[in-house]
Amino acid sequence: MAEQDKKQKQINIELDEKTAEGVYSNLAIINHSVSEFVVDFISMMPGAPKAKVKSRIVLTPQHAKKFLKALNDNVNRFEKAHGTIKDYDQPPIPMNFGPTGEA
Repeated sequence: MAEQDKKQKQINIELDEKTAEGVYSNLAIINHSVSEFVVDFISMMPGAPKAKVKSRIVLTPQHAKKFLKALNDNVNRFEKAHGTIKDYDQPPIPMNFGPTGEA
């Protein structure tokens, strides 16, 4: 019976070629409200005055917490296999999301 339950809970996940290529990001900005977390993935080039949001992911608070746990577990496994990931101090990045509103 356990084998049958396991088969019923499997999810078939499809990954098309374009999505499989991935999107490079070296900056993430996270905002949240009571009902959702919004994660913007950005690719910044050194010295460039502009950067674009490459991908936006919207999560429920419950899924954001599950994602945090999964990412933490994976970082821990990576560090066990490859050593500590160095966290370099960098100056704060001034953020400008377009013109400011006027009243």
